[in-house]
Amino acid sequence: MAGTPMHKAEHSTGREGLQALEQRLAQDLAWLALPAQPWVPAADIHGQPLLDVAIIGGGMAGMAAATALKHLGICAPIFDAAPAGFEGPWATTARMETLRSPKHLTGPALGLPALTFRAWFEAQFGQQAWDALDKIPRLQWMDYLRWYRRVMKVDLRNQHDVCNIVPHPDYVQLDIQTPDGARTAYARRVVLATGRDGLGGATVPDFIQGVSRKHWAHSSDDTDYASLRGLRVGVVGAGASAMDSAATALENGAASVDLLIRRPEMPSINKNKGAGHPGYVHGFAGLPDEWKWRIRHYINVQQVPPPRGSVLRVSRHPQARFHLGSPVLSVTEAGNTLQVATPRKTFELDFLVLSTGFCIDWNSRPEYAMIAPHLRVWSDRFQPEEGGDDRELRDSPDLGPAFEFQEKSPGALPGLSRVHCFCYPATLTHGQVSGDIPAISDGAGRLSRGIASLLLTETVATQFADLQAYAEPEVFGDEWTPAD
Repeated sequence: MAGTPMHKAEHSTGREGLQALEQRLAQDLAWLALPAQPWVPAADIHGQPLLDVAIIGGGMAGMAAATALKHLGICAPIFDAAPAGFEGPWATTARMETLRSPKHLTGPALGLPALTFRAWFEAQFGQQAWDALDKIPRLQWMDYLRWYRRVMKVDLRNQHDVCNIVPHPDYVQLDIQTPDGARTAYARRVVLATGRDGLGGATVPDFIQGVSRKHWAHSSDDTDYASLRGLRVGVVGAGASAMDSAATALENGAASVDLLIRRPEMPSINKNKGAGHPGYVHGFAGLPDEWKWRIRHYINVQQVPPPRGSVLRVSRHPQARFHLGSPVLSVTEAGNTLQVATPRKTFELDFLVLSTGFCIDWNSRPEYAMIAPHLRVWSDRFQPEEGGDDRELRDSPDLGPAFEFQEKSPGALPGLSRVHCFCYPATLTHGQVSGDIPAISDGAGRLSRGIASLLLTETVATQFADLQAYAEPEVFGDEWTPAD
């Protein structure tokens, strides 16, 4: 077949190569009969159509969930507060040069080879470029997600900021701020695909309380690092975000960067990778509580090291200094400078970046005000042995098999289980399937199948009536001659 149009398209790159890939993807979907036909009964609430599912958050997890649900015949529009093309952290607050994940991981492709990042990359740049690629550039990953949205026809409604979630026995109400003003939407089910800080926000240590915000920022803040030119900057932490923040400050002309690292040695082994095989992906949710807690607590205590490339990105600058065994004891303002005390010395700095991670904090998220008092969390379910206490795990929601919230006191907030947590805090219940690239397709599949089961159960009377009314004949009576 050499020289045929198909052969030429398979070896094309650039725009022509991408068009050929999109044609192949469309053919794959047609061969698999995807998406399925919609089957959830239509209904109205207060004169508005009742959505099958509403998803909050249009990043990778939200789009994977929406697409997996669509493939099962369930309509699931996404509401995201960001402008189009800037969902998630990749083109906003993330500062790494490349992703940590290996380039070959299939991410949100949902088992479709033509939907992978590799297929998208090779279609435009060729296999030699793929072979030469080490890690995926951060902004190129965002370009891939924008393409994913387009080719999968994701119903993503930007600049729609959900400001209140109100469960009812038969539906969930969402109060939303939009460019056209306030509106209300109603859905049978709601999925929170709100990222690593999905149920809270940045962890802000006590030592920074009372210090003017002009002198510090969290690494997750949308900070203008160009404003740090010529300043003495301190970065608290030794994880990936600490290295990315330090490097970004240095690349923007900071006079110096002092990394204040609590541990006497930097962690060097990513234990998360040791818990990434299919056994963990598919079996973690079924483990006994004791093993779930033990595994996640061990990984938390060991800590995830920064990528080697991120550390080298910092250390190549002569004005970068690594201070191990230097936890911050206190921070005080002295005119326009900060006095940052550690056990080894007191640093005089102009600006401090806190790379101190995230926490579950219902009070920082007003949209959860209605549901927060009623949520069952893991401290309601399990008490670890002495030495195993872990705030992140204590505060993690105790979820059902479809990632649904459960009530602390049954009956106190009917409809709470209609809200599903498909973001990082689901990890203790379900494993690493709800936020990171490696197993996001597995998590989206589990979520979508679980929601499909719940939707069938709650609409079964209508489904049975439709079954009874189904009347498409397959035999017409003219296929045989009756015997005497």
